[in-house]
Amino acid sequence: MRRNDTSDPHEPAAGAPVPGEPAPPVPATPDPAVPGDPAAPASSADPATPAPARALWSSLRPLVLRMHFYAAVLVAPFIVVAALTGLLYVYTPQLEQAVHADLLTVEPADTAVPLSQQVEAAFAAHPEAEPSAVRPSVGPGLTTRVLFDAEGLSASYRLAVFVDPHTGEVVGDSTSYGSSASLPVRSWLSEFHRTLHLGDAGRLYSELAASWLWAVALGGLALWLSRGRRNRRARRVLLPRRSASGRARTLSWHGSVGTWALAGLLLVSATGLTWSQFAGENIGGIRGAFGWQTPALSAPAPSDHGGHSGHGDHAGHEAADPAGEVDAVLDTARSAGLEGPVEVSFPVEDGAPFTVRETDQSWPVQQDAVAVDAHADTVVEELRFADYPLMAKLSTWGIAFHMGLLFGVVNQVLLTVLVLGLLAMIFWGYRMWWQRRPTRDGAFATGRPIPRGAWRAAPPWARVGVVAVAVAVGYLLPVLGVSLLLFLAVDLAVGARRRRRARTA
Repeated sequence: MRRNDTSDPHEPAAGAPVPGEPAPPVPATPDPAVPGDPAAPASSADPATPAPARALWSSLRPLVLRMHFYAAVLVAPFIVVAALTGLLYVYTPQLEQAVHADLLTVEPADTAVPLSQQVEAAFAAHPEAEPSAVRPSVGPGLTTRVLFDAEGLSASYRLAVFVDPHTGEVVGDSTSYGSSASLPVRSWLSEFHRTLHLGDAGRLYSELAASWLWAVALGGLALWLSRGRRNRRARRVLLPRRSASGRARTLSWHGSVGTWALAGLLLVSATGLTWSQFAGENIGGIRGAFGWQTPALSAPAPSDHGGHSGHGDHAGHEAADPAGEVDAVLDTARSAGLEGPVEVSFPVEDGAPFTVRETDQSWPVQQDAVAVDAHADTVVEELRFADYPLMAKLSTWGIAFHMGLLFGVVNQVLLTVLVLGLLAMIFWGYRMWWQRRPTRDGAFATGRPIPRGAWRAAPPWARVGVVAVAVAVGYLLPVLGVSLLLFLAVDLAVGARRRRRARTA
């Protein structure tokens, strides 16, 4: 048996969510059921590191290496799909402008009709629907969007009617999704990224990718930094070794690019988990317990009242006449400091205030909101983004970055580079797996997994710590916990099968 490259077979792996880890230095004899797996008793810890830290890392490193290998091999395909669909979504603002140009733009002019007249035109075009909100035009040639709750639409969807602000004529309508008011092309790509259009079952794929991304990235970083401490050179961690060849060269690129990409990967993973089906609920509970939720006005929003109650002739809105009052409400909100694009939500009942919120998620984020008493033309409540709790601000900024909105085109370019780097690391990881495969007379073979024996070799206190951390993380991130149990079950079954074969051989 021979290997197809001459690099050090015991060199540790790189830091990113990808496979291809070489064999670890296991401080105990490897499982005899896996003959030929390399093992080395030497520790990779920096001699200058205190002895307790060296002992801890010596115990944990084989476990981290095996987890990094198996998780990356099995989870990397899901991460690839999430990365590619997410990259498509990042460019949906430009795609939406191109595909729906007939709804979003009109011939620019120097004059505009009152907003109330634009809203009335939309009301007249769809008397069967219940008006919900209006997003005024933000410049010449850009349409006003009037939003309605309508029968037959799925949850979080509204009917959007587009009005020419210069003439007051309706130019068309479409469905609109969520608080971002996404049009069909953007909504389709958002759902594709989140669920692959497979419903709740499809949400598991994206949650699996987000749950494991941070784990294999941090594990890989630990492995890569331990190698850098051995070499005593920072450039060996941050820059690839151009003079290396074979698997050592692949490993060098894999690790250095992973180090640079780590912060972005962790941010994308964390923000993605806030939208997930199971972990998202747990994260929401933690935010609630510590008072980290995003604050909201106390005035009820239209969605708080069911959205579809009282259709026909704008039931519940006749007395208040929201169309006739919207001009004064918008002027009051502008006087209170709300700038740029806004959404004016209509009262859900007579006597309730209008709510106006800024919708710009680019930097600096404009998310101020006010409640306006239309009869008195006064602001009765206000909520400033500057007053958000720090964690709520971080969440808002992180989600905007995840969507490619925070820094505009610069944000899109950064995410593109991050995704391309991630895909390259996955490719390099699988390539390392291929490069360390055994070859027998030219027969096909794949790279061997990390040898067994790491768990048995770890001291009891390390095993207790690993189990405690795994249980806590698995409880917080259920998809990660369940998949980890499946990995362990398969691994144990494979090990038992190999031991039986070895005994009968």
